[in-house]
Amino acid sequence: MEMTPPSSRRRSRFTDAVIDDYASAHSTPPDAHQLDLQSITQEKTGSAARMQIGDDQALLIEMIVRAMGAKRAIEIGTFTGYSALAIARGLGPEGQLLCCDMSEEWTSIARVAWASANVADRIELRIGPAIETLRSLPAGEQFDFAFIDADKTGYAEYYEEVLARLRPGGLILLDNMLQSGQVVEASATDDNVAAICSLNDTIVDDPRVKVVLITIGDGVSFVQKL
Repeated sequence: MEMTPPSSRRRSRFTDAVIDDYASAHSTPPDAHQLDLQSITQEKTGSAARMQIGDDQALLIEMIVRAMGAKRAIEIGTFTGYSALAIARGLGPEGQLLCCDMSEEWTSIARVAWASANVADRIELRIGPAIETLRSLPAGEQFDFAFIDADKTGYAEYYEEVLARLRPGGLILLDNMLQSGQVVEASATDDNVAAICSLNDTIVDDPRVKVVLITIGDGVSFVQKL
């Protein structure tokens, strides 16, 4: 029987529900490894499971990474490993993904999932402040693709450090760039919203890149280094 992911797993906040359900029904559904990881994440993390990216985001990331022919990638914010699984699959057996996260507990779930899906050998996980991991890396171009989905007040620093190490033509994807729509509310005072608003303004005016902010999930910015 064909599996169709529920619309909630698309995490769309800005699309008509009927259209969203139709799009979901006409997209490749998650496989058994992904469904298991969703279930375990919900069981082990409770309300924090909402941090897991949607199925549409995961599928899009995997397809983009594969289409780019990317072989070197970095992820800032791994949680239980759903997005890393997508990136690693897109990279293929010869690729290498560096994951940065603070939580041994949550990433222990990721390690099991990666092993089950036969991508563990493509992934290096470093536990600790991501900004320190980034600054410890050699200077110069070394990544084809990056995904940033961590603490929002740290995004600006992550962006600069990653961009400096991204090859020309490489992509950075940043999640939660619409902050549930609060980015357009002049009265918003939340630190996370303020940080994202500032970074959105910075990126669109950055002559080093081109950017498109897409209303998938909670908003994903696709940034290409020129």
